[in-house]
Amino acid sequence: MVQVVFYEKPGCINNTRQKKILLAAGHEVIARNLLEEAWKTEKLRPYFGNLPVAEWFNQTAPAVKSGEVDPDAVSEQEALNLMVAMPLLIRRPLMEAGGEYRVGFEMEAVNAWIGLEEIDVHADVETCPRQTGEM
Repeated sequence: MVQVVFYEKPGCINNTRQKKILLAAGHEVIARNLLEEAWKTEKLRPYFGNLPVAEWFNQTAPAVKSGEVDPDAVSEQEALNLMVAMPLLIRRPLMEAGGEYRVGFEMEAVNAWIGLEEIDVHADVETCPRQTGEM
């Protein structure tokens, strides 16, 4: 069992599913509201590791969907500054366990990181069902 600090958007269908998966795997989940956290760039940066900047963004955020923010056209520092100002831009969830940080919930990656025993690691629990027509 691992203790996972889990930054979510309360009410998000997928974040709820993701927390249930972690709990079913025997992990302890400490849920926090991503939108109410007092983010600073230096606190936020470790979650993104070596991912390309565009993969740091919530692709369904209104500012991204409208074209106001183009994740492919911003620098690392610009992205962090935008995300501190508008946390809806941050890809969810942000997770920390044992001093390691992650963004997003790709089942196979989470399984390799902290383990998801007896759970189908091929299921898509990151794509928002409201965007795909599922519920």
